[in-house]
Amino acid sequence: MARLAQTAGLTDVQQEILSTVRDFVDKEIIPVATELEHRDEYPQQIVDGLKELGLFGLMIPEEYGGLGESLLTYALCVEEIARGWMSVSGIINTHFIVAYMLKQHGTQEQKDHFLPRMALGEVRGAFSMSEPALGSDVSAITSKAVKDGDEYVLNGQKMWLTNGGSSNLVAVLVRSDEGHPEGTAPHKSMTTFLVEKEPGFGEVRPGLTIPGKIDKMGYKGVDTTELIMDGLRVPANRVLGGTTGRGFYQMMDGVEVGRVNVAARGCGVAQRAFELGVSYAQQRHTFGKPIAQHQAIQFKLAEMATKVEAAHAMMVNAARKKDSGERNDLEAGMAKYLASEYCKEVVEDAFRIHGGYGFSKEYEIERLYREAPMLLIGEGTAEIQKMIIGRRLLEEYRLQG
Repeated sequence: MARLAQTAGLTDVQQEILSTVRDFVDKEIIPVATELEHRDEYPQQIVDGLKELGLFGLMIPEEYGGLGESLLTYALCVEEIARGWMSVSGIINTHFIVAYMLKQHGTQEQKDHFLPRMALGEVRGAFSMSEPALGSDVSAITSKAVKDGDEYVLNGQKMWLTNGGSSNLVAVLVRSDEGHPEGTAPHKSMTTFLVEKEPGFGEVRPGLTIPGKIDKMGYKGVDTTELIMDGLRVPANRVLGGTTGRGFYQMMDGVEVGRVNVAARGCGVAQRAFELGVSYAQQRHTFGKPIAQHQAIQFKLAEMATKVEAAHAMMVNAARKKDSGERNDLEAGMAKYLASEYCKEVVEDAFRIHGGYGFSKEYEIERLYREAPMLLIGEGTAEIQKMIIGRRLLEEYRLQG
């Protein structure tokens, strides 16, 4: 077996796309990723290369200038990119979620206006649900939109926007009580607004401020920011889908496919950690032989490879289920949960194989060791995934009578 995590049943087109992406990762991302990450530098040259490959429009329909590919193709590309540098996959993923939400829920005018430029990477997306005080409790959102003639006035503070500075389109979830009487369930009085802005930091349009990059332990290079709305005026035609009160469902649909992509990121990072571990184990000698010949290390490698294979299989299954048009929240939750947990474990085992050198910034595994924990949180924590999984299992196995 030449490589782990092979996918059966791919078309010639899918295989050609993946081969092109893998070649780009090996030549353009892996050689520079650690240096850029240590400088917390935005990978502009890499992003420009992804634009040329058409990756920003991979799942956007051909009628809007995209490639019209499946979620499976996209997830496998994300896996390859994350294998090179997880931050780059984050730049693509948030853009993809906004494009997906527009494709599924946008008005025809919104699709015509945004999707062709998103396919080219000229319009780059970010999405915003979280706030400083709510974490996973989306129903506790306090940011609010109030109707004022043909516009809405938005006020509030949002948190943890990937691409917050570099994007020029943000899908923002806020409360909108207009048309929803007091006592309406919180999730039925939320609306997603499509907010256009200038890239950068500071006041990026009247009433909208992106304060600056949040300094993080890992997941560097990509900009993660806050978003502050203070009298931000948004036209009514920028309500996603044209009707208020549907924002929660639109965002959850986007997050569901986002979970497949977070699972793909976990698979990619775990695969790279295994590659580094198995390579180092054959180069490092102790007690007169390569450490790969010690049974303890062989056991670690066996466990790591098995976890990489299992996570990849679950991710592929979740993507294929969504592509078939079936409900996949159970499979997506399982894939995201397993892949992120296994990624953390595989990275730690590779770190242990490296011994003291794993603690040195000269070795790539040090970067992966700081990146893996983000996957335990992004698109819903492990605890949230287990809640989703548990509820769906009870639906499927409900006792009769």
